[in-house]
Amino acid sequence: MKHISFLKPLLSCLLLGSMVGMSSCKRDPVNILRTGDFTDTSGGPLKTASPFLFGMAVQYDQMSGKPQLAATVAKEASSVTFGNELKYGSVVQNDGSFNYTTADALYTLCSNAGLEVYGHNLCWYQQNNTNYLTGIIGGAASGAAPNLLANGDFETIGGSLFANWNVFNPGGNTGGNGQFAVNTTAGNVHSGSNSLQVNVTTSGSNYLVQLSSTGFTTIVGHKYTINYWTKAANAAGSEQLEFQYDAPSGTGAQYSGDMALNSLTSWTPVSFSFTATGTTARLVFDMGKVANTYYIDGVTIIDASAAPVIAPSPATDHAIDSVFQRWVTSTVSHYAGKIKAWDVVNEPMSDGGGALRTSANATTTPIPSGWFFWADYLGRQFGLKAFQYAKAADPNALLFINEYNLESNSVKLDSLIGYVNELKAAGAKIDGIGTQMHISISTPYSGIDNAFIKLAATGLKVRISELDVRLNPQDKTGFASLPINSVLLGYQANMYQYVVSSYIKNVPAAQRYGITVWGVDDPDSWILLSQGKQDAPLLFDKNFARKPAYSGVLQALKTK
Repeated sequence: MKHISFLKPLLSCLLLGSMVGMSSCKRDPVNILRTGDFTDTSGGPLKTASPFLFGMAVQYDQMSGKPQLAATVAKEASSVTFGNELKYGSVVQNDGSFNYTTADALYTLCSNAGLEVYGHNLCWYQQNNTNYLTGIIGGAASGAAPNLLANGDFETIGGSLFANWNVFNPGGNTGGNGQFAVNTTAGNVHSGSNSLQVNVTTSGSNYLVQLSSTGFTTIVGHKYTINYWTKAANAAGSEQLEFQYDAPSGTGAQYSGDMALNSLTSWTPVSFSFTATGTTARLVFDMGKVANTYYIDGVTIIDASAAPVIAPSPATDHAIDSVFQRWVTSTVSHYAGKIKAWDVVNEPMSDGGGALRTSANATTTPIPSGWFFWADYLGRQFGLKAFQYAKAADPNALLFINEYNLESNSVKLDSLIGYVNELKAAGAKIDGIGTQMHISISTPYSGIDNAFIKLAATGLKVRISELDVRLNPQDKTGFASLPINSVLLGYQANMYQYVVSSYIKNVPAAQRYGITVWGVDDPDSWILLSQGKQDAPLLFDKNFARKPAYSGVLQALKTK
C-alpha cells in the first residue's frame, strides 16, 4: 500500500467533495489512502484472468467504425451485449415486419472476433415502436399520443426529396452550403430502410441548410414534444429545431437554440419540447452551423398535453399478445444456436420497487414516445408469456430477468425475487437474474453485498449485466473541464474492485454467469451519449488507455 501524508488526502477529499458530494469521503476515509493501489495497469487481458464470461456493451457503429474500440473489445472481452440493435424499436418496422440487418451485421463482426453474444432484450417498456403498436390497438399506446408528423421515418420518397418535407437551403438541394440525400447504408439507418442524410459542406449560419416538414395542426397552450435520433460522421456538430407557425399569420417561430452535439458518431436520442402559440405549425431542422455529415431518423411529434390512454380490453389484450408472441418467437428463433442467453424481461419493477411497471405508476409524465407498458395489456402474465415464448423458440437458451438499483433499493430487490418465484411457480423457465449495477463511487458496500447474497440464495445464475461506476453522481457542473485527479480515479478503481470481489465472494462459482461492463471507453458511455451527463465511468479513457479502474477489476479477478 502506498501511504501519503494526512494533509494531502484531506485536501483531495475536500476537492472531491466539492465535485461529487462529501458522502464518498465520509463513507470510508481509509480509501483516501489507497490512491497508489491501482497505478499498475499491466497484465491482463481481463478475459484471461476471469473464470467466467467477461463482457462489454457495444454498438454496430462502434465495432464497425472505431478500429481501436473494436480491437480493445476483442482483446479484453469474451462476450458482448448489444446496446440497442436487438431492442424492439430497432428491429420492428412501422408495418410490423422485422429488420435484423444491423443486428446481423454486428453479430457477424463480434462472432468473427471470437466474442460470444448475449441477447438484450426481448421485453422492455422503453425503445419500442409505438407507431406500430398504436395502430394495432387502434389508438394511442399506454399514454403515448399519435405521431403528428407525416413521414418522420423518411421511408416515403417524393416531393423535393422526401414526401411531406421541403428543402429550404439556398439553391434547393444543390446549393453550395449543403445537400440532402436518402441514406440506405446499414448503420446509418436507425430503423426502417431509409434515413435523412445532410451533407453540410461549409460551416456558417444555422439557416444556410434547412429542411421543413409540411404543416400539422396544433392547439395553443399545448406542449408538443419532438423526439428523434441523430448521428454524424465526426464527433462534433450542431443542430437547431424550429417550430414555425403558418396560422394565424404573424405568430412567428420558436427555437430550440443551438444544440451543440459533440458525441454524434453513434445514434443519439434528442428530445425537445415547445408550447404552441399558433394553430398550424411546421418543424424545421436548421443544420448549417457546423460542417459535417449528419443522419436523422425516427422523428416524432406528440401532443404531450393531451395524450389519451387506450383502456385495455379483451380485443386489445389479444392483439398485443399476438404481436408480443410473434416478436419474441421470431427474434429468439432467428438467433437460435447463435445467442446462448437472453435478457427476456428487462426492468419489470416500478421505481418504487413493490409493483410491476405500468402506465399508472410511471414516474415520467407525459409518457415519452417509445414507452409501452406490456403489463397494461397482458397483466402480470406478461413475464410468464415472455419466458414461455422464448423457451418454445429455443429450449437450449439460458433465460434471464434483468433489473437495476438492486444494490440500493431493498424493496425492489425483494419484490423482484418475489416476482421470479411467482413466475417459476407458474412454470416459467428462468435460469438467471441480472443485476445491472449502474453505480457510483459513493454506493454503499453493504447494499452491494446484500444484493449478491439474496440473488445467490435463489439458486439461479447471477450476472452483473451493465456495470459502470460514476465519478460525478451528483451531476456537478464543470466536471468535464476539470482534470480527474488520482484520488477520484482511486475511488473508482476501489469500487470496481469491491464489486468484482463481492460477486466472487457471495455468489457460488456454479451460479456466476459473468460480468459485463456497460461500454468500453468513457466518451462512448451511455451516461454521456444518452443522458448528456459529465462523467468518466468506464475502464478505458478517450484514448483507450487503461484507467486505474482496469487495475481494480484485474486485481479482483486474479485473487478469485
